[in-house]
Amino acid sequence: SRLWSVSYTKLPSSLQPTGKCLLYCSGVLEPLYLCPNGTRCAIWFQDPIRFTGTMDAFVKIVRHEGTKTLWSGLPATLVMTVPATAIYFTTYDQLKTFLCGQALTSDLYAPMVAGALARLGTVTVVSPLELVRTKLQARHVSYRELGTCVQAAVAQGGWRSLWLGWGPTALRDVPFSALYWFNYEMVKSWLSGPRPKDQTSVGISFVAGGISGTVAAVLTLPFDVVKTQRQVALGAVEAVRVRSPRADSTWLLLRRIRAESGTRGLFAGFLPRIIKAAPSCAIMISTYEFGKSFFQKLNRERPRSP
Repeated sequence: SRLWSVSYTKLPSSLQPTGKCLLYCSGVLEPLYLCPNGTRCAIWFQDPIRFTGTMDAFVKIVRHEGTKTLWSGLPATLVMTVPATAIYFTTYDQLKTFLCGQALTSDLYAPMVAGALARLGTVTVVSPLELVRTKLQARHVSYRELGTCVQAAVAQGGWRSLWLGWGPTALRDVPFSALYWFNYEMVKSWLSGPRPKDQTSVGISFVAGGISGTVAAVLTLPFDVVKTQRQVALGAVEAVRVRSPRADSTWLLLRRIRAESGTRGLFAGFLPRIIKAAPSCAIMISTYEFGKSFFQKLNRERPRSP
């Protein structure tokens, strides 16, 4: 019993353990990692990393794991972002035009409905890539190890396991998209004044996109926390030759996080998410509006064939 009373500290992923076994005790499975260099493990155990803020995390991650770690998961992010953005904006534009043209909803709520439906479809298509990206960013694993992890998860839970985290991702992204487009159109109209909608400047789109992205990111952050925790857990029990336990529901995980860490736990990563969401939304929407206006003008000026 004394063995289990010894305190332990989570090792950083950069130490790259050579193996892992699961110890069974009183119905609980505990992972034991084998570190190839006992000296480095001892140093880390004596002086574990503690983050006190966003900038402190940046500095310590670079110091202990290298600058490349800040870009972990970049290939998967690029592979996911390009098709996701194309599907999302194309679907949104077509749905908004359809809803307004058929008078199925008012012009005020058309962006909200179109944004929610477009995001729901996009999330479903790119959810496996989102899962892979989260794994690469959360754990310093090679692509071969990631492939093994995914194969083990599919063997245990079937192909549905590739959509692990779809629920909280949809609960995060669908409301985010609805709130974002609703606020964006309102802020853009307010900033533009009497100017026609098709003459909105890039600067107005940039500001409106940043404000709308910030508001939507804050309100949907708890679902992002749940999504990340669920996807990071993929393959955690691949070494055990039994079926993985049934995943807890999103609402149960929300209650558990609140019970363990308080309301603050539901908004973990608040500042990094805002730092990411505000500029990315601003750049994306201003680029989209500029490209849309440019090609619309180009099509109008193109001579029509007789």
